Amino acid sequence: MRLGAIAVAGLSLSACGAFDGIFGSKKNAPDEFSVVAQQPLAMPPNADLRPPRPGAPRPQDQATQDQARKIVTGTPGAPGQGGGSAEQALLQKAGADKADPEVRNRVNLETRQLNDADRSFIDSLIFWRADPKQGVVVDAAKEQERIRTTQAVGQPPTAGGNTPTIERRKRGLLEGIF
Repeated sequence: MRLGAIAVAGLSLSACGAFDGIFGSKKNAPDEFSVVAQQPLAMPPNADLRPPRPGAPRPQDQATQDQARKIVTGTPGAPGQGGGSAEQALLQKAGADKADPEVRNRVNLETRQLNDADRSFIDSLIFWRADPKQGVVVDAAKEQERIRTTQAVGQPPTAGGNTPTIERRKRGLLEGIF
């Protein structure tokens, strides 16, 4: 009895997500985007420097954004903020100073128009049945018989009563598929 109770307790605890870390089935991997190489230690130029404070950032370390900017542009400054004459000439040649401030609204409007145009195709895939045609369908054989009988009696064709129509029946969900 005790062995059965221990087995049930063990199974219920192993099914619980809180105990994944205890039994080693869940691994905590580091974030691969936040891992960067540390700069090598450097000998200070003189011995008059203060010792480093614990937890303070190392002076030779740069932020990841600054490292990327330096690799891409070749300059440590932020783009568009003085960066250099070559960068300024490139930005001016590209027309960065004449950028349209409403470009985001225009792109959103054009994207919305394209999505609305594609919606009819998507709707035809999702709602594959055609809408029932509007109007009344006349039963031609019965209408011809009604007109002949009214003419045989000597009355005009409109005097013979209501025009016979064909009533559409509603189809089931799977009726059109099979």
